[in-house]
Amino acid sequence: MDKKGILVVVSGFSGAGKGTIMKRLLEEYPENYALSISATTRAPRPGECHGKEYFFVSEETFEKMIQKDALIEYARYVSNYYGTPKEYVLEQLGQGRDVILEIEIQGALKVKEAYPDTLLLFVSPPNAGELKKRLVNRGTESKATIDSRLKRAFEEAQGVEQYDYFVINDELEECVQEVHSIIKNEHARVARNYALIENIRAELKGFAKGE
Repeated sequence: MDKKGILVVVSGFSGAGKGTIMKRLLEEYPENYALSISATTRAPRPGECHGKEYFFVSEETFEKMIQKDALIEYARYVSNYYGTPKEYVLEQLGQGRDVILEIEIQGALKVKEAYPDTLLLFVSPPNAGELKKRLVNRGTESKATIDSRLKRAFEEAQGVEQYDYFVINDELEECVQEVHSIIKNEHARVARNYALIENIRAELKGFAKGE
């Protein structure tokens, strides 16, 4: 029986390690997962490549994508657009792969509204002090940007209850395995297996009649 992929949204505070977790998941389980690449109008960070970490596009191009309904969701965050191209996601789900979207809370809730069976995971460091430390140690942003991200984190913390799972990223490998287990177990949820259940019922009905 063909297995349909699950759409998984992973959100978390900036500096929580979402990107690293997703990278390790794809390295360890390349057949299970596809990582959706977001489009953004922000400038690339050192080492980032167009079409790998993000599709880096102009504001004009992004707004054309909005007009063409080519995005599953989009949002404006710290003065830049971020969005999820639709075609690739639907194609991978149809092939049975679990598609992971790494997006912020505003976009995550839009995805859940459009696709109600989406699985929402929120990643956090063990405490706020560790979050600030990771942002500073990243060394890619100014103090003003870090302060802006911490202020945004406070706002995001108010919406965590709307997620399905809350995952602490303290030890990376433990966190990666926990996320993998959550997604794997989600495939066994009764609500995702109605077609298979109905097939088994029909077969059992035949057995009960002596067929």
